Amino acid sequence: TMTIDNGDQVVEVHVHNGLSSSDTIFDYSHGYVATRLLSRKACFILKIEKDVIPELQEIGRLAFEKKTLKRIYSPKNVWVQYQAGNSWFGNFRNWFRYGKPIERLCSGLPLYQ
Repeated sequence: TMTIDNGDQVVEVHVHNGLSSSDTIFDYSHGYVATRLLSRKACFILKIEKDVIPELQEIGRLAFEKKTLKRIYSPKNVWVQYQAGNSWFGNFRNWFRYGKPIERLCSGLPLYQ
């Protein structure tokens, strides 16, 4: 499921798929994406790169295309592969940088950037 909040510039994506379930937040106002993998009990954070991550308005269009056409043909599909590295727990300075939506998603979990 996907929720788009144009006012706060936040997109929430929830994937319900058993052990592969995840929650993702695109926080355009702070410029970060965070994915919480439920099976790993960890959060992965990356900076939004405008040439790779679709703009907020385009995410809604892509979701509409996927829902109605069941197939998206777009050069802006986002596929991310994470490599395990050093983790840390967020502190006040990190949460200020990443914003409240990402803090709510990832608080108390190891963070990987």
